[in-house]
Amino acid sequence: MRMTTFPLSSPSRRMSMTYAALCVAGFGLAANGGSSAAEPDIQNYGHDPFLHISSAVPDCPVPLGPAMRRAEWIADAHHRAEKGNSCWLEGRCRLPNSYAYDTEIAASAQRRLDSLSGTMPWRTSTSLWLTFQRRIVVVQGCVAPGFPTAALIRSLGQTADVENVVNQTVVRPGRAPLPYPTVERPDPVVLRAPSH
Repeated sequence: MRMTTFPLSSPSRRMSMTYAALCVAGFGLAANGGSSAAEPDIQNYGHDPFLHISSAVPDCPVPLGPAMRRAEWIADAHHRAEKGNSCWLEGRCRLPNSYAYDTEIAASAQRRLDSLSGTMPWRTSTSLWLTFQRRIVVVQGCVAPGFPTAALIRSLGQTADVENVVNQTVVRPGRAPLPYPTVERPDPVVLRAPSH
């Protein structure tokens, strides 16, 4: 077997050393159960934009948003990389990773919401949080009875570069099961069909 060595200062050597350090760090995380004692278990590891945009509905449970456990983050890493790059590979995105749009989309969505304030009472009739991941906007929280949720979702979908908007809102918190995990209950939500 022939081994190739690189000078200590070469880019290939630095990349090899970086890769080896990442592998060792990953092994250390796996051997340690995926987290360290100094680090909180649940956090927004992907740094995905998560905005609290309104607070008018009282007692609305705070969604977990893009936060997750470290073990979930590690398990989701391959899927996240694959989904992030597939948009560009398929020619549907101008940027090589669909997560690269999220900060810009979040700013555009805020401007869009500001422009809707005169015609839609979203500030005074909702308690909402928005998560931006992979050009998808997830709307979570509570809306007052009669609030035009479909119109809000449609309007957010018209924001530049948004691929989809997911509605995870409830009208009466506490009466119906929540369609999203919360800070208090971070485990994934399993909604069951009503029994007859």
